[in-house]
Amino acid sequence: MASKNFGELFNPRETKWSGLSVQMFALLLAVVAVVVYCPFGGKEVAFFRGNFLTVFTILAVFGILFGEIGDRIPIWNDYIGGGTVLVFFAAAVMGTYNLVPASVLKSINIFYEKQPVNFLEIFIPALIVGSVLTVNRKTLLQSIVGYIPLIIIGVVGAMLGGVVVGLLFGKAPLDVIMNYVLPIMGGGTGAGAIPMSEMWAQKTGGDAKNWFAFAISILTIANVIAILTGALLKELGKKKPTLTGNGKLILDDTKEAVKEQAGEKVEVGQKEFAAALVFTGVLFMFSHLSAIIWSSLKLPFEMHRLAFLVIYSIILNMLDIVPAPLKAGAKNMQTFFSKYTIWVLMGAVGFGTDVKEIINALSFANVAIALAIVFGAVGLIMLVAKKMKFYPVEAAITAGLCMANRGGSGDIAVLGAADRMELISFAQISSRVGGAMMLILGSIIFGIFA
Repeated sequence: MASKNFGELFNPRETKWSGLSVQMFALLLAVVAVVVYCPFGGKEVAFFRGNFLTVFTILAVFGILFGEIGDRIPIWNDYIGGGTVLVFFAAAVMGTYNLVPASVLKSINIFYEKQPVNFLEIFIPALIVGSVLTVNRKTLLQSIVGYIPLIIIGVVGAMLGGVVVGLLFGKAPLDVIMNYVLPIMGGGTGAGAIPMSEMWAQKTGGDAKNWFAFAISILTIANVIAILTGALLKELGKKKPTLTGNGKLILDDTKEAVKEQAGEKVEVGQKEFAAALVFTGVLFMFSHLSAIIWSSLKLPFEMHRLAFLVIYSIILNMLDIVPAPLKAGAKNMQTFFSKYTIWVLMGAVGFGTDVKEIINALSFANVAIALAIVFGAVGLIMLVAKKMKFYPVEAAITAGLCMANRGGSGDIAVLGAADRMELISFAQISSRVGGAMMLILGSIIFGIFA
């Protein structure tokens, strides 16, 4: 998007705001501003704010506004992440400092992460099924076999980087591993920092909130670093094309499943898109039931429904039992959600991010250690990626940055900044399976040393 010119942003003849004329977008922006900010007879128009379509539209118009601006700021667009990252930070600032009404923030929270119904529950499954089903079967198997070791290598790199820099600030290696590396590389907040804090409390007899308060602060810093690093890796891929597969993780992944059968022309239309969406919903339901059954068995670790969704999608791809038109529809579905709703998601993630958490933990030592942990994971992964048949940029983004962020929302933000939304399946493996591995490691470390 570097070709966009900031000086032409408001030129009604030359500029399109996500397909809209300047005049049309200005009209839409005015209507949204009225709905969000203007009282009628002293009463807010609360009726509109709980509506799914209205919240989606508010986030979409907000995203277009800051996304189009961010894509035209030269240095920001080239090195920080362009419109995607600007949408995130603008939303975070406006949400933290109450620059939008509380009722709107509440509706966005419901839209984005309120269980059991929220936009992520369609966004992530659509990307997982669409991306996994359309990967070449042979390369998919190769990636899964090598990907878990790649995650482990990233964790080792994170530990090495954190410990070395921690020593410069007088922090013991064990302190760095327990209080910095574990929360940062632990799979996010809900599946990582929260259960880890309970483990810490159980082993030490202390208050879980004491460990969690610092963990969430350092994790927030690392999450922002991971997002910005994703944008930097995107630019690195542009300048060093040999390091990137432009969204493909495997070095020899040159084909998609929907293109495998030579001579077969697959028509993709609205019917195939709709069929893929229904298919994704049924597969997601089955994954949810599987997670419930797994939990009832009282096994040593939990398996998230999205982990089951990744597994089932892989199995279906390997067995080659999904018809080509349905695969093509799934690819179309994935493209729609990854390209045309990403600013909506980045806005929702941003409004739920507390900038004050980042500011409170912004000591030089903490930032330096967090940087070392993230860069340690990324650096070591990139060193070994080609030997393990992965593209270095994509490997670093998925096995590195998607381990060092705040879980599902962090995955969306990182992949959005890196313009690599098609890697969502591997990001979920990092957040879910990698996060489960870190919980086991945390339990062992707390049990021995805490």
